[in-house]
Amino acid sequence: MKPFCGVDYFAIEELFTDEERLVQRTVRQFVEQEALPHIEKHHAEETFPRELIPRMAELGLFGANLKGYGCPGLNNIAYGLICQELERADSGLRSMVSVQGSLCMYPIYAFGSEEQKQRWLPAMARGEVIGCFGLTEPDHGSDPASMETRAHRDGSHGYVLTGTKRWITNGSLAHLAIIWAKAEEGIRGFLVETDRRGFSAKDIKGKFSLRASVTSELVLDEVRVPVGNLLPGVQGLKGPFSCLTQARYGIVWGAVGAAMACYHVALEYAKERVQFGKPIAGFQLVQQKLVHMLSEITKAQLIAFRLGQLKDQGKVRPEQVSLAKRNNVGHALEVARLARDVLGANGIVNDYPVIRHLMNLETVNTYEGTFDMHTLIVGRDITGLDAIR
Repeated sequence: MKPFCGVDYFAIEELFTDEERLVQRTVRQFVEQEALPHIEKHHAEETFPRELIPRMAELGLFGANLKGYGCPGLNNIAYGLICQELERADSGLRSMVSVQGSLCMYPIYAFGSEEQKQRWLPAMARGEVIGCFGLTEPDHGSDPASMETRAHRDGSHGYVLTGTKRWITNGSLAHLAIIWAKAEEGIRGFLVETDRRGFSAKDIKGKFSLRASVTSELVLDEVRVPVGNLLPGVQGLKGPFSCLTQARYGIVWGAVGAAMACYHVALEYAKERVQFGKPIAGFQLVQQKLVHMLSEITKAQLIAFRLGQLKDQGKVRPEQVSLAKRNNVGHALEVARLARDVLGANGIVNDYPVIRHLMNLETVNTYEGTFDMHTLIVGRDITGLDAIR
């Protein structure tokens, strides 16, 4: 009997439209030919492959599921497949695209004035303007309501922003920062050009995870912005939370890609690695691990696909995204750990991508809502009760 060697055990690709399959093949080819040959070098040097930005823009990866303003207007399953294929290479690639589209372009698209949309979105879709999303602070991660960044009115002309944001993807790459700050009327979003006086970004070095991604600390020292830079269409935490829901959706699919990459390496290694006179794939415990990995990947694929359908139908709820993010990232991390175990000592060297994915997923499991926070979100949704703190 010929063994099944793929990662689509339930033939989920048959459910995709022709356009969705074309998007997947196109991004997979880009990843294999242009990203994977260089990603280990960038991981080692703690740099993002900036040279890929024009090509990603050319492929329509920025704001892919937004319509108009130079954006492709793909459906959400096609966008999810983009995230899946990018994270097959590295979480840093998917993070960059996710931040650009879901955390920066989306709030302008959803809450910006027509002037803001016309000014920024086409340039961001072309990759000429890179954005970052300033919500998390040094002392306030899971509790953004306690943010200390302030926006004070500067007469009738604008606002003065003061504060610090930390763990900001794309921070030092960005031309435009979406900054969330407390104003007199509540939390508001501001478009802050990064060349404004008083704005600075310093990269965080020494990371063991997401090394092929730029992560920065932003300092706003009395940065003045005009009233026209205020996002007019939202007030309060609804703004940043809605952006995070968009980004978490991409993570749901991206985690599947990382898990697929780890499983594929583990399977091929197990079939080739000979111990005690036969391939280790022939041992019960190794098969148990491989079967468990494939089972969790298959379930994660089905969750991502159904979530995409609900999103395209306008029926998705944030709590469903929380459940999917919690499940898919948690099990992708488990798959990466099992793959590292199958590879033995070879699982910790960069001859194989498994340890890189494992370390990346440790961050993905934390950012944009930790595993525990999403547990509480879903728990409140199904019980109607806030958990006792």
